[in-house]
Amino acid sequence: MKTIKISIIGFGAVGQGVARSLLSKQEYLKKQGYDIRVVGISDSKGSEINTKGIDLEDALNRKKQKGTVAIDTSDALELIRNVKHDIVVEVTPTNIGNGEPGLGNIRAALHAGRHVVTSNKGPLALRFTELKEAAEDNGLHLRYEATVGGAVPIFNLVHEALAGNSIIGIEGILNGTCNYILTRMEEERMPYELVLKEAQELGIAETDPTYDVEGIDSAIKLVIIANSIFGQNATYGDVDVTGITKITPEALELANKNNYVVKLVCEVRESRLTVAPRLVPKRHPLAVGGTLNVASILTDLAGRITISGKGAGSIETASSILSDILYIARNS
Repeated sequence: MKTIKISIIGFGAVGQGVARSLLSKQEYLKKQGYDIRVVGISDSKGSEINTKGIDLEDALNRKKQKGTVAIDTSDALELIRNVKHDIVVEVTPTNIGNGEPGLGNIRAALHAGRHVVTSNKGPLALRFTELKEAAEDNGLHLRYEATVGGAVPIFNLVHEALAGNSIIGIEGILNGTCNYILTRMEEERMPYELVLKEAQELGIAETDPTYDVEGIDSAIKLVIIANSIFGQNATYGDVDVTGITKITPEALELANKNNYVVKLVCEVRESRLTVAPRLVPKRHPLAVGGTLNVASILTDLAGRITISGKGAGSIETASSILSDILYIARNS
C-alpha cells in the first residue's frame, strides 16, 4: 500500500468536493493500492493539521457549522512549507488580477519540493511558463486538469491518449453559464436579461456575471490551453474576446430558421486565439445544450476528437483533481 499525504488549500465548494470524493472513494483507492491521507486543510481563517490524517467527515461538519475548518491560526503558506506531505491541492478562488493567493501557494509548494494539483486558473493564465519550469527544475509534477472544462479531460486526452499527434487546432464551449443562457434564450424566445436573472436564481450565474457573459472566463481557459498544448506564452491580452450580452432573441430565431444555433465558441490555432459568438450547425458536435462544455480537437493522425461533459460543479471538478492526484501517485 502506497501512502500519499496531501494538503487541501482552500476549503470552499471545490475543496469540500475533493474531501467528499476522497471519503466516497476510500475503498476504491485502497483496492488500487493507495492510502491517500489529507494531513492539512487551510481556509481563509486558519488551518487544521494532523500528520496521521484528518477526519474529513469531521472537517466538513465543522466547516458547515462554523464557516471555517480552522483549529489553529497557521496559514496556508505555513502548512505548505512546514508540514511534510507529497501533494498540495490548491483550490483557492481564481484571481485574474495578480493570481493571488494561489500563485504564492503554488510557488511555495514547488519550492518546498511538493507536487501540485490545482483548479485555480489565475496563476496558470498569468505565469504558466514560470510555474511549469519551476516544477520541471525541481523534478515535480504540476497538474491542472480541473482548470478547464470541469470534469472534461482535455489535457489528459491531449498529453497522454493523443501523445504522438500534432494538434492543429482546438475549438470548444468552455463556459456553462453562457451556454445555459444561450440555450434558454433560443428555447423560450426570452430576452438576455430575463434568462440571466433566471440563471442567477438557479445559481448557474454569479451575482456579478461579468466574468462569464463578457467571455473573460472562456478567454482565461483558452490561454491555459494555448500555453499547455500549443507551447505558446500567451496572456489574456492576446485573446480577441466578444461576449454574449448583445445577442437578441431575434438573432437566435433567425439562426434557428436556417438550422443553426448561436454558441460562445473558443478557438485556438497556432496564431489565433478567439472567443466570440458563432453560428454552429444544429448537428455539429459543438451544438451542445444547457451547462455542458465541449472541446473538439483537430489532430494530424487521429483526425477530429470531440469530448463533452459537465464543465462545473464541486464533485465534477473534484473528479479531475482526483485523476491528477492518482497520476502523480503512479508516476512519482
